[in-house]
Amino acid sequence: MARQPILTSDEKVFGYEILFRDGVEEYFASTDADQASRNTLNTSMLMGLDVLCDGRRAFINCTRDILLKDYIMLLPSEQTVVEVLESVEPDDLVIAACRRLKENGYLIALDDFAVDDPRQTLTDLADIIKVDLRTTTPTEQETMIKRYGPWRCRMLAEKVETREEFLASKKAGFLYFQGYFFRKPETLHVHEIPANQINYLRILQAVSAPELDVRELENVIKGEASLCYRLLRYLNSPTFGFSTEVHSIRHALSILGEREVRRWIRLVATLGAGQNRPSELVLTALVRARFCELFSSKVPHGESDLFLVGLLSMMDAILEVSMERVLESVPIDRESKAVLLGGASPLRPLYQLLLAQESGEWQSAKELASQLRLSDDEVAQTYLQSLQWAQEMTKGA
Repeated sequence: MARQPILTSDEKVFGYEILFRDGVEEYFASTDADQASRNTLNTSMLMGLDVLCDGRRAFINCTRDILLKDYIMLLPSEQTVVEVLESVEPDDLVIAACRRLKENGYLIALDDFAVDDPRQTLTDLADIIKVDLRTTTPTEQETMIKRYGPWRCRMLAEKVETREEFLASKKAGFLYFQGYFFRKPETLHVHEIPANQINYLRILQAVSAPELDVRELENVIKGEASLCYRLLRYLNSPTFGFSTEVHSIRHALSILGEREVRRWIRLVATLGAGQNRPSELVLTALVRARFCELFSSKVPHGESDLFLVGLLSMMDAILEVSMERVLESVPIDRESKAVLLGGASPLRPLYQLLLAQESGEWQSAKELASQLRLSDDEVAQTYLQSLQWAQEMTKGA
């Protein structure tokens, strides 16, 4: 499984559309009248959804067969949005199935809705209507918002790929937004980094230098009180289980060693840099960092720090500057720099695998995994582990 975030107008995560590698029907294929079978499916699905959604809504694509057999009721109503696909004919049986779902507390969304959509009979039961910005015109979007708007359904704009599209669709009356617009800097030209974020970039610069200058690093971190507090809170958490309290960077170095200290300082600097940006940005940066790191013993990477590569891959969007500007400030090796700028690099297959797994591009993920001599299941498990770790790291952040 993979996920695609759905954001509110203030860029908070409302839920995630879940993308299934083998199609959603494969997950329900083994369900039958046997209760044990249903319980097994229920448990495995919930474990995946809990990690992928972190307590938020899961939008699940539903075919006619899944609707009519009530398979979706294996999932909790408070966490599930039933997404009726455009291929579903709204006959009496489908309408009755949707009514049952509503009566049991499920939200219903109509996927890829269009003007004169054959599923109009379902709009009275729908909570959310999804409109694809790529297949509808602004005039058609306006017509649907007026017809089905806030007093009937919440309108969701799909495939929002730029900041301009996000602002325009928000102004038009959409309430939810799906797409990767928030992962791109607002401006692609070089501009000044906000004053309150300069320190975080300085910290990344100091901790990425070949020779660690502990005195300089301590001074930079002490200049950002909240970051200093967060770092010491992490180091004194049960994650490490030290018998004595860690009270300084020097102390941490003596206990953890240089490599681990670099890693944890980068993590808290990223959390600090992203504190005024959508939470999904920071979470994605940490997932990418951990995913790359977990494969460091299995794929060739020379002297490149794979954790740092994953972390920096989102730093342009977090700091709202170009990637070129980020990499001017943080010293990294040539191969890492090349892959982050979209060039040829030995790291490119792993980086492309990460992006494919993240966005549910299953065929590309399969080919890249094979190229790296990794199994599909290994990649999927590593991604879920990375997501769990990132969620743990951002709790209370």
